[in-house]
Amino acid sequence: MSDAYKRAGVDINAGYDVLKTVKQMSGNQQLGAFGGAFPLSPDATANDPVLVAGTDGVGTKLLVAIAADQHTTIGIDLVAMCVNDILAQGATPQFFLDYLGLGHTDQKRVKAILTGVVAGCQQAHTALIGGETAEMPDMYGQDHYDLAGFAVGIANRADLLSPANVRAGDVLIGLPSNGLHSNGFSLVRDILFKQHDYQLTTVFDELGHDLQTEILRPTTIYVDAVQPLLQQKLVTSIAHITGGGLIENVARALPAGLSAHLELGQWPVPPIMTLLAELGGLTATDLRSTFNLGLGMVLIVHPDQVAAVTANLTANAQSYYRVGTVQTGTTPVVFEEAEHA
Repeated sequence: MSDAYKRAGVDINAGYDVLKTVKQMSGNQQLGAFGGAFPLSPDATANDPVLVAGTDGVGTKLLVAIAADQHTTIGIDLVAMCVNDILAQGATPQFFLDYLGLGHTDQKRVKAILTGVVAGCQQAHTALIGGETAEMPDMYGQDHYDLAGFAVGIANRADLLSPANVRAGDVLIGLPSNGLHSNGFSLVRDILFKQHDYQLTTVFDELGHDLQTEILRPTTIYVDAVQPLLQQKLVTSIAHITGGGLIENVARALPAGLSAHLELGQWPVPPIMTLLAELGGLTATDLRSTFNLGLGMVLIVHPDQVAAVTANLTANAQSYYRVGTVQTGTTPVVFEEAEHA
């Protein structure tokens, strides 16, 4: 490699070592070509095929991973953010690419990050066909990095999910989240580490473990739970609960003139979110428009399909909650207190 380039802060050989590592971990020896190829089977291209693409990142959750020097699950977050969006369109994720920009190529750290990416792709049954690792010392600090992911799925056009198919009387079925997932971390960090002076090692009785363990929980990948439902055409619309929390994302899955009525108390809110509300003086609207409140995905299902949906979820060891119904109305999302006998 060029000694001059290395003196400028870019170690090309380190990049080659990263490529060797990810080839070994993923089992894809074609990585490193100018582009990634993915074969489409005859079944995948039946009828009227549509490719569905999505891109996302992990946000400032990365700063927590950097501070904790724990990087093995952040790649799972990355894959989850992308493939769950693809699922919400009614498509089957097919392949994934990642981008890692960093200030310095630390082999141990990069391997940990890519271990998570590979694990996420395996959970999503999605091929890792390419990526980019860019060492840019003048762009990022010595220990800082950024991650972005790109996923592509496929569906028959007629099978794509649409809010237009939602009807009054449809049932809302929530799939539990694994804590905060990958959203709201600017607020999380502000409350815990700026408004208060907690450490990542601080243990709260409400959590039963330290903050680091809690807030680095990886985002759930819902492919195994949701894909069978899509194949059987059992779901009308899906909301992946990301930035904007329950309020904004459930609204995206509905047409104008219909309202999702969520019944509070029908599912457990993770203790970390209650704790953040107390420590940060957050209102109910703050919580509902920022965090998932314990629901990582909300399925909208016609009433006559509910039994089949819940049976499928149970068969795939996926817990769920019946959290509300769709009604006519102009307010997209309404929260109702649970009725008591």
